[in-house]
Amino acid sequence: MTSAATSGPLLLLDGASLWFRAFYAIPDKITAPDGRSVNALRGFTDMVASLITKHAPSRLVVCLDLDWRPRFRVDLVPSYKTHRLDTSAEAAPGEEEVPDKLTPQVDMILEVLDAAGIATGGATGLEADDVLGTLASRERTDEVIVVSGDRDLLQLVRDEPAPTVRVLYAGRGLAKAELFGPAEVAAKYGVPVRNAGPAYADLATLRGDSSDGLPGVAGIGEKSAATLISRFGSLDALVAAVDDPDSELAPGVRAKLRAAEDYLKAAAPVVRVVCDADVDLSRPDTLPTAPADPDRLRELAVAYNAESPVTRLTAALASRA
Repeated sequence: MTSAATSGPLLLLDGASLWFRAFYAIPDKITAPDGRSVNALRGFTDMVASLITKHAPSRLVVCLDLDWRPRFRVDLVPSYKTHRLDTSAEAAPGEEEVPDKLTPQVDMILEVLDAAGIATGGATGLEADDVLGTLASRERTDEVIVVSGDRDLLQLVRDEPAPTVRVLYAGRGLAKAELFGPAEVAAKYGVPVRNAGPAYADLATLRGDSSDGLPGVAGIGEKSAATLISRFGSLDALVAAVDDPDSELAPGVRAKLRAAEDYLKAAAPVVRVVCDADVDLSRPDTLPTAPADPDRLRELAVAYNAESPVTRLTAALASRA
């Protein structure tokens, strides 16, 4: 294996978020010689190659869901992700509903990443969001770029303490991805720039998120939530203001927040990502300039009808030498 480049950011990829997008962006009629669909594999591999080429990272981790619906979040908010549960007779309890043609491709992707020498990371009982949050929060050397289609990760942006953390939000696909730092989060969502990351998490708690089964505070939308967080500085300060008769809260807003007191207490730790998880990496996160196992990678490329994406990935690694 060729030695790694020594400069560049730490790139943290939200694995499932990206391969789900690859699966739906590319027709599933693209198959391997054995007939299995490989659209997600091909699309995800191309995404990784593109990101390496554009950002020239020195380190890279593909972060995984070892538990897509952690027990502690469900205990706090039972509706958390219930709409994503697989309710078919064949499904195990608590299993996520995933397209049949995508499930086998996850193992294919992990095989390709391993042969390429790219690290994966997970934390027992936690989501990829928590792995991303932990690795981004504890980084003290290189600039961090988190890549995800999940807006919740905007809570990680920071300028201080150094190094900076930026989120490349790919909700509309990688080609239309937007890079967010504190200034961009503040400008788009109306939260204070000085604490834009935590303020976004507070806004999301108030607003709710139907994609995660979080109802939010009835009658409080995104703009109202941003106004309240900007005025009071944080969700904790806002909640404290509810019981302060001298606080500048309109009676209607005070009533809505008081009615949602139990929800807010439970939802805040559900929305906030864990930043002190025990993360296990499959290998050191240093990104090589050549595949760790080139023969195996070539075999996988042929077996999975992925020669072109794998060639682009190999070229992206080599471009950093």
